[in-house]
This record gives sequence, structure tokens and C-alpha cells, in this order.
Amino acid sequence: MKAIVDLFSTDYGLFSIGVILFMLVMAFWFYRFFMSKIEESEKNSNR
Repeated sequence: MKAIVDLFSTDYGLFSIGVILFMLVMAFWFYRFFMSKIEESEKNSNR
């Protein structure tokens, strides 16, 4: 329980949450970016 309290009430806990959220958003963005580039590449190669 102390870990959860520390996670949401200390500066290093909040920073950890921020980093985790940033990494998840970045992973989602990279996935979408690379999938769109792969799709675009497949369209161009079929011409």
C-alpha cells in the first residue's frame, strides 16, 4: 500500500507515471506510423 501512496504522492512517483504514459503513447504512435508506412509501401510496390 505504501508503494501506491508513494507513486501518487511523491515527485519521483508522479514522474514515473509520466514516463510510463509517455512510453505507451510513443509506442502507439510508432506502431501507427510504421503500419501506415508499410501500407503505403505495399501500395507503391503493386503499381
